[in-house]
Amino acid sequence: MKISVIGTGYVGLVTGTCLAETGNEVLCIDIDKDKVKQMQKGEVPIYEPHLDVLFERNIKANRLKFSNSLEEGLMHGDIIFLALPTPEDEDGSADLSYVLGAAADIGKLIKDYKVIVDKSTVPVGTADRVRKTIAKETKVEFDVVSNPEFLREGFAVDDFLKPERIVIGSSSERATELMKKLYKPFVRSGNPILIMDEKSAELTKYAANSFLATKITFMNEIANFCEKVGADVDKVRVGIGTDSRIGKRFLFPGIGYGGSCFPKDVKALFKSGTEVGYHFNILDSVIKVNSLQKTILIPRIDAYFKGNLKDKTIAIWGLAFKPETDDIREAPALYIIEELLCRGAKVTAYDPEAMTNVKRKIGNKISFSSNMYEALNNADALVICTEWSIFRTPDFGKIKDKLKNNAIFDGRNLYDLEEIKEEGFYYSSIGR
Repeated sequence: MKISVIGTGYVGLVTGTCLAETGNEVLCIDIDKDKVKQMQKGEVPIYEPHLDVLFERNIKANRLKFSNSLEEGLMHGDIIFLALPTPEDEDGSADLSYVLGAAADIGKLIKDYKVIVDKSTVPVGTADRVRKTIAKETKVEFDVVSNPEFLREGFAVDDFLKPERIVIGSSSERATELMKKLYKPFVRSGNPILIMDEKSAELTKYAANSFLATKITFMNEIANFCEKVGADVDKVRVGIGTDSRIGKRFLFPGIGYGGSCFPKDVKALFKSGTEVGYHFNILDSVIKVNSLQKTILIPRIDAYFKGNLKDKTIAIWGLAFKPETDDIREAPALYIIEELLCRGAKVTAYDPEAMTNVKRKIGNKISFSSNMYEALNNADALVICTEWSIFRTPDFGKIKDKLKNNAIFDGRNLYDLEEIKEEGFYYSSIGR
């Protein structure tokens, strides 16, 4: 099949590359000319495990191409994916200007029947708005489908190639059959393609992300309570996670969730509720608790240094919001860095993938190190913000040799309490 993907962020680029991997002819469109040139040279503009291999293979096979021209995209594709940003607006709602702007342009350029697919995470009713926007500009027949993505950064390629389920929101039998044909190679093991109306499909994505964010936040609340009463959240986590009704995933406490999806989507769903006169009490609490959780280590660091962080050097391991990605959107590390700098501390940091993005965002406010141990040179304490695998089994002797104080503030509970005590560290973690 011939596919066009409008937008080459995480979702668009993974979508286009993985669809090319099953033999489709894919043209990816982006307005950023430099980015398009970079991709045409075979350079992947984002870090996502395994994406580079598929990317290079499908470019060589001439199944994956790139362009700046929306008109070219409309001429090429029978199915047009909209994988455009829906950033958080000032009031917490999803900004649909990119999606609706593209829809208006499509209406002016469309020449024959197309299936327009909302791949972006969008509020309930967006498919109707896209349909009306296109229809204002053309009399050509088209259909609009909602097809939300469920890709985890760091695992996006595997999630696309081996989906647990595919959700298609469509009121058109013609469009539905085309979408089922497109996705058939990805569900050979029997995982379902779920067909529903557009509004239900749109809400499914928001409901899924908001539920997972709630699960994380609940566990963080339990962890905070554990510290008050002397319980161990790791034991509590195992105790409830073995209940099949609850499950083991998303129960690890820490310094809050971040990234491109959970913060934005929870706020957007909450805002959607207020727009129709419904108050999401649970989501209101999730937003507030997560905001506080991101800097929960700061009072502990303050207390350790007796309220005087001026000119202290704090080393940070991990800047991305989670391991296996270079994404720093809403990353807890950024909030911790801001608080440390406000208190007069100096910060030196290391992350395997995200340092370039952080430097682009905050410039030279902090120092960046070439490896995890270099970040510890002359540091007064270590703060762990991201659970990269390389941080899990460090050389504790080397850490002690480099740190001025044997102090670790661990926002991801990487180390065993007894072992770290035997190593001679002051160790502060979450809920233990």
